[in-house]
Amino acid sequence: MFDARVRAVLGPTNTGKTHLAITRLLAHSSGIIGFPLRLLARENYDRMVAAKGERYVALITGEEKIVPPEAKWFACTVEAMPLDRRVEFLAVDEIQLCADPDRGHVFTDRLLNARGMVETMFLGAETIRPLLQRLVPQAEIETRPRLSQLTHSGPQKLTRLPPRSAVVAFSAAEVYAIAEAIRRRRGGCAVVMGRLSPRTRNAQVALYQNREVDFLVATDAIGMGLNMDVDHVAFAALQKFDGHKPRQLTAQEAAQIAGRAGRGMRDGTFGVTGDCPPLPEEIVDKIEKHNFEALQTLAWRNSDLDFSNVEALLDSLAAPAPQPGLAKGHDATDHITLSMLARDAEIRGLAATRGRVRLLWEACQIPDFRKLSDDSHAAVCSRVFRHIAEDGVLPDEWVLSQIALCGSTEGDLDTLMARLANIRVWSYVAARSDWVKDAANVQGEARKAEDA
Repeated sequence: MFDARVRAVLGPTNTGKTHLAITRLLAHSSGIIGFPLRLLARENYDRMVAAKGERYVALITGEEKIVPPEAKWFACTVEAMPLDRRVEFLAVDEIQLCADPDRGHVFTDRLLNARGMVETMFLGAETIRPLLQRLVPQAEIETRPRLSQLTHSGPQKLTRLPPRSAVVAFSAAEVYAIAEAIRRRRGGCAVVMGRLSPRTRNAQVALYQNREVDFLVATDAIGMGLNMDVDHVAFAALQKFDGHKPRQLTAQEAAQIAGRAGRGMRDGTFGVTGDCPPLPEEIVDKIEKHNFEALQTLAWRNSDLDFSNVEALLDSLAAPAPQPGLAKGHDATDHITLSMLARDAEIRGLAATRGRVRLLWEACQIPDFRKLSDDSHAAVCSRVFRHIAEDGVLPDEWVLSQIALCGSTEGDLDTLMARLANIRVWSYVAARSDWVKDAANVQGEARKAEDA
C-alpha cells in the first residue's frame, strides 16, 4: 500500500494554484477543498457544479449548506470542512493564514491533521515554507511563479483611475462612500464585501464581469482570491481594523490585495487613490519582487478536546502549544463565550453529561458576526443551548421572530450593516438542521431576509 501524497503548492497571487487544486479535486472520485471565505467557497462551488453537475457537488459554509445525497465533491469554508468524511483528495487554500492570531488555529489544525486518502494539497504564500517543512516533513513543496507582471503605478485621483480598476477600502462606510463618488463621476460601479449575501454578491460580480460597469469597490475580501478581471488595484487606505485595533497593513496583506490586478498572462498595476498616503517604497519593492519575510510562528489551539465536563473542556482548550513554531493565538470568540457561560450555575447544571458538554461547545461556536463587545452574543448562545438541552430542538417561532427582526431595510448604513451581520448569525443557526424542526422553511426565511 502506498503512502498518501502530501503536496504544498506555494507562490504569489495569480500562479494558477487554485485552478490546479480544483483540477486535481475533480480528477479524484471524491474530495473536499477548504477556502478562507464563503464567497470563495461559493464561487468555486459554481465552477465545480458546471463541471460535474449539481447532483454530485456540495457547498458547506457556516450559513449555507447544499449537500445532495450523492455528493462526492465538497467546496467549503475551512471551518466547515466535514473532516469526518473519508475522501480521496483534500485541499486547503491560503494556508499561510495559519499565522493569523484569530482564525489561524483552524488552518493549523487542517495543516497538521486533515488528510485525503490519496492526495492532500496545501495552497498558499511562500512565507509558510520553512515552518511547513518542519511541521509536515513528508510534504513535497512546489513553488510557482506569477504568470504576469505586477507594477506600482503611484497615486491617482478617483476621476483618473483606468477602466477595470478595483478600489479597496476597509470599512462598509468607506466602500459605499467611494462607490457613490465613482457613480457620480464615472457612471457606475459594483460593490463586493464579505457581508453581502451570495446572491447579492453574484449579481454585483456579474455587473462588473459582464462589463456593464468598469469599476469595482471592495473590502479586502477581494485579496483572498476572488477571480475578477481587474487590471489595476487602488488602495483607498493602508490601515484596517483587525477586530482588536486599527493597524497598518503588512506587506504580505498588501501584496495579496494588489495581486488581484492582472489575471492570467495579463499584466497588472497597483497604487493608491483618494486621501490614501503613498505606499512605502520598501513595501512596493516587496510586492513587485514577491519577496517577504518567512513566518516565525503559526497559531495553534488544542483540537483534542475533553468533553467529560465543562472544566475539563476549558482546561483542554488552554493546553500549551506542543512544539516550537506553534503558539497560542488570541482566545477565539467560542472560547471566550464558553468561559462566560461556564460561570452560570444553571448552564453548568444542564451540561452534566459528555453529550451536553459537546452541545454547549457547539452553541458557543455560533459565530459572532455582530461584534458588539457586550454580552448579547453569549446570551444568544446560552438560549440556544438551553432550548436544545431541555426541548431537543429550537422553537421555530423564536428563530423565525429573530429572522423577521432582520428583514427591515430602513435605517442608515450602520443599521443596515448591523442587520446583515445579525442575519448571518441566524443563517448559521438555521443551517443546523439538527437544531430546528422545519429546517427548509427556516432556511428559506433566512435567505429572504439576507436578500432583502
